[in-house]
Amino acid sequence: HSFLSQAQHSYRVDSIDSFVLRRPEALLPQGTPMEGGVTASSFHKRVAVVTGANRGIGLEVCRQLASGGATVVLTARDEKRGAAAVDALRELGLPDVLFHQLDVGEPSSAARLADFVRDRFGKLDILVRLAFFPFRFSQPCPTGFSDGLCRDCECLVLLPLQVNNAGVSGVRMDIGDPAALHQVRTSMSAVERLEWFNQRTTEPFEEAEKCLRTNYHGTKNVTEALLPLLLSSSDARVVNVSSSYGLLRFFSREELKHELDDIENLSAERLDELSELFLKDFKNGRLDHHGWPVGGFSAYKVSKALINAYTRVLAKKHTSMRVNCLDPGYVKTDINFHTGVLTVEEGARGAMMLAHLPKEGPTGSYFNGTEQAPFV
Repeated sequence: HSFLSQAQHSYRVDSIDSFVLRRPEALLPQGTPMEGGVTASSFHKRVAVVTGANRGIGLEVCRQLASGGATVVLTARDEKRGAAAVDALRELGLPDVLFHQLDVGEPSSAARLADFVRDRFGKLDILVRLAFFPFRFSQPCPTGFSDGLCRDCECLVLLPLQVNNAGVSGVRMDIGDPAALHQVRTSMSAVERLEWFNQRTTEPFEEAEKCLRTNYHGTKNVTEALLPLLLSSSDARVVNVSSSYGLLRFFSREELKHELDDIENLSAERLDELSELFLKDFKNGRLDHHGWPVGGFSAYKVSKALINAYTRVLAKKHTSMRVNCLDPGYVKTDINFHTGVLTVEEGARGAMMLAHLPKEGPTGSYFNGTEQAPFV
């Protein structure tokens, strides 16, 4: 497993030591291991759910949370890969990690996860929402994925954006001759790769629809399914891993930008309406009419802007929680063939900081890494 080579290093949080939650002294003695590897004392510890966590930043967040004393529920859509990730963490001496399958696009899957956490722990203290970037090709992936949904292979080195913190791209790519991928990867500059990529990318309506359903509605469904458990915590944290592609600078009309930035009057119901309005305009070829993002990855940009806005709406409504979103930066992971500039430890730093904010810490904010930044 690619995680093992990264995870041999000793746990550290570097510049955010002050945010690490320490276990009360009374809970230090470990109880007897129970079913699933969870110890008795873990019922009294902080409980975290990390979605999209079988690799990359999500797996590193799980490692750091578990190393800091939390009980972690690692979720992924693929049961085999999720279970393997848990096994890797346990081999590092982290027994209080469990796996539960989660398909963010299925509300029933989110409900099953909520039932599991409720029955097992009765509360949830930390929710870190990540997802990886499944990139759909117009023909089968050259490394053998028959459904055309690329998850692992080196062709993702072509992606010009920060794929580690994405969900569903909303685009389809016609790669032509798979052998050309090697040449693009080895002989083209970043600008040339971007141009090559854009020339072969289309944005079908069905991909845009799937992008909104997964990235925005999936995030919202999972959060709301777990919300009663978060409210049962005395000190809950919600971290939505977003993207700089969701900033309002990509919207062209001031009226729409103002509405998405007007948190005093914005609601989750209105965000759902805006999601439907975008898809209607997309289908009718009228993105310019309301000022939606154009020039590539329109659905992806809108989905992330809606996640950012939903984060703010949730924070305003539930002031007892700290609810924030962030772009972790361009991180070296399997999914971008390690072309990033940050290590997974560095990429997880912002999420860890937000997961361990003090009660008086910021809420309803956007972070670029560990630095608070504007939504525009």
